[in-house]
Amino acid sequence: MNAEPRPALPLPLDLAWVTAPASWSLDGGVLAVTAAARTDLFTDPLDGSRRQDAALALTVPPEGDWQLSARLRVGFADAWDAGALVVWGDDDHWAKLTFERAPDGTPGVFSVVTRGRSDDAIAAPVAVDALWLRISRTGDRLAFHSSENGRVWALVRQFALGGPGTVRVGVGAQSPVGDGCRAEFETLRLTPTPLAHLFDGR
Repeated sequence: MNAEPRPALPLPLDLAWVTAPASWSLDGGVLAVTAAARTDLFTDPLDGSRRQDAALALTVPPEGDWQLSARLRVGFADAWDAGALVVWGDDDHWAKLTFERAPDGTPGVFSVVTRGRSDDAIAAPVAVDALWLRISRTGDRLAFHSSENGRVWALVRQFALGGPGTVRVGVGAQSPVGDGCRAEFETLRLTPTPLAHLFDGR
């Protein structure tokens, strides 16, 4: 990955660009990120080929348990256009939770966990135009949840990421086969809040 200098306008949560987007803005607390054309974050499970050119901004989370959440709106145009919350250990250990367009045009909740190669999964189709996503850390466990209203949460998956060192967390946007994708992150929060209940997401 190419390290990028911090922009003059500070990002929320002390995020810093790891891979810069085509453009971004911060207005009224809404972080808008436009992924460049044909950019992705994925390691092929068959041949191990790696794509790590999607827009990505990361920060160091609090010590101990924490939660990263946001309400996402995505300007879907092509298959696999997405906005994402990301947890990052290193190039071989990372995971993302996305609001993403399926090849048939249906928006949905997708997730990828990468430990050398990526394991991706589709959780559910989504009928709303704005979706809440959340990553929670509880001890060595990470949990992905989604919600249509920010109050009732559904578990997408739980996992241990592994890998050396301290993780970072943040946001991403991708457009693997398209000409670019705009993702808006509203109410972006990173708090030292434990996850009380895994399956109902409270």
